[in-house]
Amino acid sequence: MTLGLFIPCYIDQLYPQVGKATWKLLTELGYQVAVPERPSCCGQPMANSGYAHLGAGCVTDFALEYARFDHIVSPSGSCVLHLKERLEAQHSPLAHRVHELCEFLHDIVQVKSLPTRFPHRVGLHQSCHGLRGLGLGRASECIVPAFSKPAQLLQMVSELELVPLDRCDECCGFGGTFSVFESDVSTSMGRDRIHDHIRNGAEVITSADMSCLMHLGGLLAREAPQVKVMHIAEILAGTECLSHLS
Repeated sequence: MTLGLFIPCYIDQLYPQVGKATWKLLTELGYQVAVPERPSCCGQPMANSGYAHLGAGCVTDFALEYARFDHIVSPSGSCVLHLKERLEAQHSPLAHRVHELCEFLHDIVQVKSLPTRFPHRVGLHQSCHGLRGLGLGRASECIVPAFSKPAQLLQMVSELELVPLDRCDECCGFGGTFSVFESDVSTSMGRDRIHDHIRNGAEVITSADMSCLMHLGGLLAREAPQVKVMHIAEILAGTECLSHLS
């Protein structure tokens, strides 16, 4: 099985450690991973701003570059959902070979254990794209048994304690350009989320979407700098302590 690793532009430019952790995790699980130099954007920012036609070339470039892989994995639920929707609209079979990292580990390769440890109390933020778009967990409005693929993976990490949250699937308020045009509402929603994690004793907030963590991390830096944010790939890949985040 050959894997193509898609690193979104904001992770490439702002959070390269997330891309490195994803590569480390996949290769240590025994997979051959390739990281094409292009493309670096899925086109989602343009689509979210009402200019989807300007991002069409990004999807075309993606399809051309990644068609050779058995599966494509990315550490960004929002980017994966956007690609899946656009590729499905084009009736491209590639749409069913693009996976968010947790989805790939849980559904495709069905990981049963991870040889990693993380001795901290962790709060899981379930992003809207992952929860309601990709089905990574059960949204509270759905009358089905509760489940969370990211939580199941985190429970495989030695010494990690998942903290219970009062509202485990509430939106953080980021929403891409929503946080720009409705900044007051976005900030209020984000503060609600960090206070839930703080109130329940989380040392770290993790998520499958770094965009949500970017929003929450900015609020934490001002209100509760002792609480850190880490992408789930960093934890699953074996980051053992918080010293590098101090």
